[in-house]
Amino acid sequence: MRDAVFFEGPNIGRRFSRFWILLLLASIIASAGVVADSTATVIGAMIVAPLMTPILGTMLAVVLADRTNLVRSVALVITGAAAAIAIGYLMGVFVVGDVVAATNSQVAGRVSPSVVDLVAALATGVVGAVALARPDISDTLPGVAIAISLVPPLSVVGLTAEAGAWEESLGALLLFATNVAAILATGLIVMAVYRVHTRVPAGDAHAVNRKSAIAVIAAFFVVVGVPLTASTVQITRGVQRESTVRTVTAAWAEPLGWSVLSVTASGSRTDVVVVGLPPLPDTGVLAAALTEAGIDPTGVVLELLPRATVSLGGEG
Repeated sequence: MRDAVFFEGPNIGRRFSRFWILLLLASIIASAGVVADSTATVIGAMIVAPLMTPILGTMLAVVLADRTNLVRSVALVITGAAAAIAIGYLMGVFVVGDVVAATNSQVAGRVSPSVVDLVAALATGVVGAVALARPDISDTLPGVAIAISLVPPLSVVGLTAEAGAWEESLGALLLFATNVAAILATGLIVMAVYRVHTRVPAGDAHAVNRKSAIAVIAAFFVVVGVPLTASTVQITRGVQRESTVRTVTAAWAEPLGWSVLSVTASGSRTDVVVVGLPPLPDTGVLAAALTEAGIDPTGVVLELLPRATVSLGGEG
């Protein structure tokens, strides 16, 4: 396991150069994939990205109370993440137009993490830790790299920061932090199951205080969990609001010959688009129906799109 995740030994220079070459290339690929809104390209970046190695190295260094490798692994995670964000930012500078959630599905899928993302990250982290502990199933690591998604969220952080969409940038950064916290937490549990900590020699004055390090990781996990829970509650309320507004609007519009085209909730505002034949219907009836359903109509913006049918091939 040390050979797999620690940057030490006679080949340390080659390991560092390999890490940085792959990280820089993965960051470029991920940024380009996000800009192009290409899922296949982003997946390619996930496979190439080497950030999983120092994160697992951080976890293993805590388990083994190895201060040197703990400092080295944490430094690689932080500097590697900063480099990926910087490359995403630079990519945004040279792209025409802003790369934000409203116009890009790759961004939209990474700026609103929820507890579901944490659960998926925890399960994936378990697989990664078990693959580290058991070489006979290490061939699952490419799948783990795809599932955990480390570099693409960092690319989104840089791209959205360059576009001035700071809320989206923080959301993508939270997704990255969620994945890191999940890898560290599940890795510690898996290593405890395999009793890896019992192999640490006693009496090392330079050893890491394992209990303190674990407490820091647990605190990090909790800190990440709080905004994830808040985001989940907000997303759930938005979905419920969308559903209620859609149902009430459809019940109002359909008898009048109009139909609901879209309903989108964002924060306290809900945008509704309906389409139909003139004349324009009475919106006061809809406002009353929304109030009765428990929705404040002042937060609903209704767009009416009159529709006309013209026969271009008819006589006259």
